[in-house]
Amino acid sequence: MSRSKNSTETAPNQPNALQRYIRETRGEIRKITWPTREEAWRLTAVVLGVTFASAVFFWFWDYVFSSAINQLIQILVGV
Repeated sequence: MSRSKNSTETAPNQPNALQRYIRETRGEIRKITWPTREEAWRLTAVVLGVTFASAVFFWFWDYVFSSAINQLIQILVGV
């Protein structure tokens, strides 16, 4: 009687799922185009500039609206 292979068994030369995952991940990482040092500094400066500009923008509108609400409260309360 010949014994057939169970569908859950893997062939001897076939890597398991973990080995295949690691191999494929390393292959994908090799495809990445990393920025140069100058590009990284420039992009960092852009991010910091946009962050600062956003902070100033939101601070300004927060000040405007909080002042308006304070004025409205003073008018309604009559202080």
